Amino acid sequence: MKRREMIKLLGSLALAWPLMARAQQPPIPVIGFLHAGSPEPNVDLMTAFRQGLAEAGYVEGKNVTLEFRWADGQYGRLSELAIDLLRHKVAIIAAFGNAASRAAKAATATIIPVVFASSSDPVAIGLVTSLNRPDANMTGVSFLNQELEWTRLERLMEVVPHVTTIAFLVNPDSPTTATKLRDMQSAARMLGRQLHVLNARSEREFEIAFATIDQQRIGAMVVASDNVFLNKSTHLGQVSAHHDIPVIGAYRDFARAGGLMSYGTDLADAYRQVGVCIGSILQGDSPADLPVRECTKVDFVINLKTANALGLKIPPTLLALAGEVIG
Repeated sequence: MKRREMIKLLGSLALAWPLMARAQQPPIPVIGFLHAGSPEPNVDLMTAFRQGLAEAGYVEGKNVTLEFRWADGQYGRLSELAIDLLRHKVAIIAAFGNAASRAAKAATATIIPVVFASSSDPVAIGLVTSLNRPDANMTGVSFLNQELEWTRLERLMEVVPHVTTIAFLVNPDSPTTATKLRDMQSAARMLGRQLHVLNARSEREFEIAFATIDQQRIGAMVVASDNVFLNKSTHLGQVSAHHDIPVIGAYRDFARAGGLMSYGTDLADAYRQVGVCIGSILQGDSPADLPVRECTKVDFVINLKTANALGLKIPPTLLALAGEVIG
């Protein structure tokens, strides 16, 4: 081969090499993200999720892509959204909340790995058959919010021990509401209190619930853990601050926005752990070999400004337990 022809050939190979290299690289995996809520109230939690991915070596836009599906509080849309993620050829699904986790399980049928974040016992609600040896394509993080409904009632009673009737605000569309109601009825009986159940699915129904409390002179309220209430925590806290009633919620933004107290799982830690678990699976681990993680970190926030406005004195023992005191 003549020298001139050799130079042309080498030049052509040099130009073609980047294309050939890219063609040989494996495609960037796509993570499907399924959530019953909306993106705006979950910005901090998404940061924690991305942090977990980064701890496992995955950075969005660099070596992994995220495909988001938000139900905006409409639980009935979750099945359709889960199926839509499959159409986009996702490698794995991150499902947040019990309803989203169930929808992902039904849609994937063991084909695609699912990492869930569940506020209930994953075995009891049918996500996995064992915490130590999950099903073929399911594993995730279990956190304590449902188990903490009872504790929220106890914390509230320490502040308003004279109150005999307590409202319990629930989302009737939640798949775990029946269990929460049963547990709270039992707790109220043991504490010698009457429980008045109120339903809310939207901001408009928050106002109706508080109007009922005013009309019936109910002395205090516990807000159940639920994605609808997580999604609207700030608004719910603001509404609570406009009414002369002590209320405890499950999420820190509720107390920061004006609610009296919040007591619940450190959701940021749970979301971070989901990201770490997804990274392990993308690196080759089988979901069946990854035990369900248990998130036991708890957030306890007290709003002293609200307590003072209500004329309430917070016991020193509660102040000592709080991770954040406002005011």
